[in-house]
Amino acid sequence: MPRSPSSANPSAPKETDQQSATPEELNLESLAGVAAFHLRLAAEASQQAFNRQIEAIGPSVPYRTGHYTVLRLIANNPGVTQTAVSSAAGRDKSTLTPLLNDFVRRGLVRRETISSDRRSYALTLTPEGEAALAALAKASRAHGAELDRIIGPENKADFIRILRRIKEELG
Repeated sequence: MPRSPSSANPSAPKETDQQSATPEELNLESLAGVAAFHLRLAAEASQQAFNRQIEAIGPSVPYRTGHYTVLRLIANNPGVTQTAVSSAAGRDKSTLTPLLNDFVRRGLVRRETISSDRRSYALTLTPEGEAALAALAKASRAHGAELDRIIGPENKADFIRILRRIKEELG
């Protein structure tokens, strides 16, 4: 008698007659009141919406959600260190370094050694970085307007206060 694929390989998925549920059919009841679940879904939806705004600028714009924040922080604080950007952006240095390396390689950011601390680098935008930031700022404004509409002007201050409190107490 021939062996089924799952009996030949115990780690293979087992076959079943059950139909898999679509996302709309999944039972999410136990997650309905879980704030972290809804926070994660909202963050993901916001990132996807911002990415769509970036794509609307032009398909050749090679940026994503976190890129705008990093470029904006550098523009607002010329000479800022990677450590300060990492902290302000809420990013781990291990994820920020490859991004900054890419920005330097693409000519968007200039990284210069700080004479008083050879382990730290001062970051500034190049003219190309300023142009990239201007394009991303357009997407950010459109995305911000969409979020403001959803949140509502009467709720915005409380919403931001709650998000900051979460970050302060858990971060």
